[in-house]
This record gives sequence, C-alpha cells and structure tokens, in this order.
Amino acid sequence: MSARRADDDTEDGGRSDRSQCRTAAEAATAAIAQLADLTSKATEGATSAEPIEDGWLVEVEVLEDRRIPSSSDTLALYEVELDPDGNLVAYRRTRRYARGSTDIGARGTS
Repeated sequence: MSARRADDDTEDGGRSDRSQCRTAAEAATAAIAQLADLTSKATEGATSAEPIEDGWLVEVEVLEDRRIPSSSDTLALYEVELDPDGNLVAYRRTRRYARGSTDIGARGTS
C-alpha cells in the first residue's frame, strides 16, 4: 500500500479542491464563507486576518440582529481559526455591539 501525500488530490472526494490560504485575503474569504454557512447570519466583512502557527486567525463582523432603522442593528465580532488549507477549525463570538460603535476592531483594544 502506498503512502498518500497530503497535497495529493483524489477523484473520490478525499480532499477538496481548496488549496492552502497563502494570503490574508484568501483566509478572510474562506472564513467569511464558512462562518456564514455555519451561523446562517449575514456577514459584513473581515476586520482582521493574521497568520498563526497552524493556519490563520480571522475576525469577521456579523449582522446579529437587523432592526429599523439600520443604525440600530446589533453586530458581532467572531474570531475564526482556519487551518493552513483554509478549513474552519474553531470559531467564537468575542463581542456584540450596536452598529456605529467606534471602539471595535483589533483584539485586545476594547
């Protein structure tokens, strides 16, 4: 039996066509898509993306509660951890706030 390399693609679906996330933009795109699929909530975009030892750590802003007027919406920041291939490993909501709050963003600054 031959050993299978981690970067071998298989026709039987053993590995997805997703390649490694090489840039912050690729990691952010992957995090946004996967978080939206898991939570069924609208994402506003990524607020940060940084490489970590085993992949990427991405903060994604999510619309938690839509209200009228939209300035009353409740948003949340989610921290999304991806492996080097861009697969979601973990996620957690780190903060909720009203749209228009000025003290959101980089972790550890609030």
